[in-house]
Amino acid sequence: MTIDGVSGRTSYLGSSLVNLKTQLETLSQQLASGKKSTTYAGLGVDAGVATGLRSQVSSIAAYTNTGTIINTRLNVANLSLQGIIDSGSQVKGAAAGAALTLDNTGKTPGQATAMASFTQIISLLNADVGGRYMFSGRATDTPATQPADVILNGTGTQAGLTQLINERKQADGAGGLGRLVISSPSATSVAIGEDVAGSPFGLKLTGITTTAAGATVSGPAGAPPQMSVDLGATNPNVGDKVSFTFALPDGTSQSVELTATNTIPPPAGSFTIGANSTATAANLNAALNTAVGTVANTSLVAASAIAASDNFFSSSPPLRVDGPPFNTATQLIAGTPTNTVSWYTGESGSDPARGTAVVGIDQSISIQYGARANEDAFVTQLKNVAVYAAVTTNPSDPNANGQLTALNSRIVDNLAVKPGQQSIQDIQADFAGAQAALKTAKDRQTQTSSIAQSMLDSIQGIDDNEVATKILALQTSLQASYQTTASLYQMSLLKFLPVG
Repeated sequence: MTIDGVSGRTSYLGSSLVNLKTQLETLSQQLASGKKSTTYAGLGVDAGVATGLRSQVSSIAAYTNTGTIINTRLNVANLSLQGIIDSGSQVKGAAAGAALTLDNTGKTPGQATAMASFTQIISLLNADVGGRYMFSGRATDTPATQPADVILNGTGTQAGLTQLINERKQADGAGGLGRLVISSPSATSVAIGEDVAGSPFGLKLTGITTTAAGATVSGPAGAPPQMSVDLGATNPNVGDKVSFTFALPDGTSQSVELTATNTIPPPAGSFTIGANSTATAANLNAALNTAVGTVANTSLVAASAIAASDNFFSSSPPLRVDGPPFNTATQLIAGTPTNTVSWYTGESGSDPARGTAVVGIDQSISIQYGARANEDAFVTQLKNVAVYAAVTTNPSDPNANGQLTALNSRIVDNLAVKPGQQSIQDIQADFAGAQAALKTAKDRQTQTSSIAQSMLDSIQGIDDNEVATKILALQTSLQASYQTTASLYQMSLLKFLPVG
C-alpha cells in the first residue's frame, strides 16, 4: 500500500495562491493608476480603439497649444495695429487744428505731434513676440523697418527723407515760378510754358480758359508744353477772367484765376485794364508772374514734400532727384544702398502678405496671419506722418503760413480712409477673422476632446469602488487560502496514528 504526501495533493493550492496574488497585484496597480492596464495588451480587443482615441486626444492638445501661441501673436499684432490707427488719428487731428506758430526748429506744434507719432508707429511695426517680428513677412528674425531717426535723418553716408525732401524742393522750383516760364509772344498775348519736356518736376500745365469776348486761348501743347492767351485788339471788360490750371507733383491740381479790374493797384487775383490791349497784356503778364510765384512758393512746396515722401516710401529702391545740381534736374533716379536709406528691412514679395505666415489649427483648417510693413495701408500712414514731421519752414519766409496751410490740408486729406484703398482697419479685419477661426476650432476641439477622453476612460479606466471591493474579496480569499495551505503543510502521519 502506497501513502502519498500532502504536497502532491495540495499543489493545486499553491497555484491558486499564485493566481490570487497575481489578481491582487493587478487590482492594486489598477487602483493606483486608475487604469485597467499600463499596456495596450492588457486592454484586449479594445486596444485598437484606445490607440486611436489617445492619438486623437494628443493631436487636439497639440492644435490647442498652437492656437494659444498664434492667438497671443495676433493679440500683440492687433494692439500694434490699433496703436498705429490712434497715432494716425492724432496726427490728422493735429494737422486739422494746429496753430501755424513755428518753434526754433521751424516746426509747428502739430509737427511735433507727428514726430512723436512717427516714432511710435515705427516702434509698433517692429513689435517682437517671443523673438518673432510680426510685420517683416517671412523674415521673422529681422525688424520690419530702420529706426525712426535713420529714416528721417539718414546715416553718415545714406540720405534720409529730410534730405530727399530738400533736394526735391529745389528740383520743383521753389523760390521761383515752379519751373515755368512766362513770356509775351506778341504785344497783346501772354504765354506760360514748362521749362523742359518730360521733366517730372515743377508745375505742369493742364488748361487755360477766358471769359473775355475778344480774347483767344491755345494749348497746352508742344514740347515742352505751352499755353497762351491773346487779348486781341479789344480790351477785356471789368470782371472778365482768365484762368490757368496746373498739376502739382503730388497729383493735386490748382487754378490761378485772374480778373480784369479798373483798380490801381489791382487787388490780389486781378489785373488792371490798361489804355489798350497791349498795356492790359503787360498788366496780365505781371499779375500772372505774381500769382504763379505764390503757388510755387506755397502749394508747390507742400506738394513737392508729399511727392518726395511718396518716392521714398512707395518705391523700392527709393527714388530721388538726379543731381546735383538739383534746381535744373530733369529726372528721378533710384537710390543705392550706399547713398540712400531703404526704410523697409523685412521680406518683400509679390504674394499676399497674409500668406507669409500660415499655420494649421485643425486637421483640415489653416489660417493666414502674416503681415508686411510695406503694405499699402502702412505706407500711406508712414509717408504722410513722416513728411509732416520732417518738413521745416523758415519763420522769416513771407509764404510760411501758405506753405503750412497747404501741407496741413494735404495731410488731413491723405490720412482719411478712402473707399477702395487698403486701410489699417482692413488688416485688423483679416486678423479678427483669423482669431474667429481659432476660437471656432478651439470650441469644436474642446467638445471633441471631451467626448474622445470619455470614451478612452470607459475603455481603459476603472471603477475605484468596484476594484476596492474586489481587492477586499481577494484579500479574504487569499488569507483563507494561506491558512488552509499552512494547515495542510503541517500535517503528518503521526497525527493520525493511535497513541499506543
